Amino acid sequence: MERRIGTISRGLRAPIIKEGDDLKKIVVDTLMDCVEGGDFAIGTKDVLAVTESIVARAQANYATTDQLAADVRAKLGGGTVGVVFPILSRNRFAICLRGIAKGCKKVVLMLSYPSDEVGNHLLDIDLLDEKGIDPYTDLLTQAQFEELFGKSCHTFTSIDYVNYYKGLIEEEGAEAEIIFSNNPRRIVEFTDKVLCADIHTRQRTKRLIKAAGGHVVLGMDDLLTASVDGSGYNPDYGILGSNKATEDTIKLFPINCQEFVDSVQAEIQARTGKTVEVMVYGDGAFKDPVGKIWELADPVVSPGFTSGLIGQPNELKLKYLADNDFAGLRGEELKIAIEEAIKHKDADLTGQMATEGTTPRRLTDLLGSLCDLTSGSGDKGTPFIYIQGYFDNYTD
Repeated sequence: MERRIGTISRGLRAPIIKEGDDLKKIVVDTLMDCVEGGDFAIGTKDVLAVTESIVARAQANYATTDQLAADVRAKLGGGTVGVVFPILSRNRFAICLRGIAKGCKKVVLMLSYPSDEVGNHLLDIDLLDEKGIDPYTDLLTQAQFEELFGKSCHTFTSIDYVNYYKGLIEEEGAEAEIIFSNNPRRIVEFTDKVLCADIHTRQRTKRLIKAAGGHVVLGMDDLLTASVDGSGYNPDYGILGSNKATEDTIKLFPINCQEFVDSVQAEIQARTGKTVEVMVYGDGAFKDPVGKIWELADPVVSPGFTSGLIGQPNELKLKYLADNDFAGLRGEELKIAIEEAIKHKDADLTGQMATEGTTPRRLTDLLGSLCDLTSGSGDKGTPFIYIQGYFDNYTD
């Protein structure tokens, strides 16, 4: 019988995960309950994905703002610290800012404008043209910014992040100065001790500030890379990828993810004889067309995945074949021709016109986006995603 269904992405409901839980057992048991309950059968090259949030929670990978403050003081001196290019997020950065401010006497907060790195806007870009402001060269104080543009207002949350962040710094006992610039070198006019708070552009930002005279220049990936006073930590990403847990606690990005996914894969294989690819996923890598916000606030989409998920898709574009190579064919004749083209395609199609319009991204980035959209970030209760048919093609 001809298959009529392609890729299926399912959210698997699971217990609420708490610190110290045996997550591997919970993940595998949840999958087996679905299989034994007749929800689906394990197929070829299926993918089981686990959200990073519960991996970190099970690991108890948390830190308090006091522990973060201690690391900030130790590494940045405890005086005036420039914090450059943070994203605008109550969940992602605000709790980190509390800890940073606790470890400083003064914070000079440099905000990029009109938006942050991932697309959260402080103002409409058209207003820059209207006011004659060049975002590539002009540095603005908070007073100048608000005289020109008024109070900021986030597209979706209506939060005035400028004053929200200023208030957080002051609540923690530090002096706050807010400036607006897209040139990170300008921070050395205020202090030579700098924390680069951007995510994907952090290496360039560090390099430019060091070249401009920064004496101590760190990124968020340099904080809590080891335990401080019993805190959690992440040796690869520091406090990048962290989230707010409580009013004075952050949950860090998970550690030992490769060990975790390999152990889950091995357990499934031992219990079923089947090989299922396993990955840990966080934010998907997609952009909202209305708010212009790029979803990826984690340092990577997947911090751990089994070896079968290495690489990129190697696919032919069916509409290209139908419109070009087989333009004169229709019906069953066209179907057979396309199937033969797929069966005999090159192992590496890079650069060929028949791939035009396919998606040249890593498999884990594509799958992570599918997982993030399937699980959502609210109350669905499906932190495990089971994907079938993703690696199939028209001939299967």
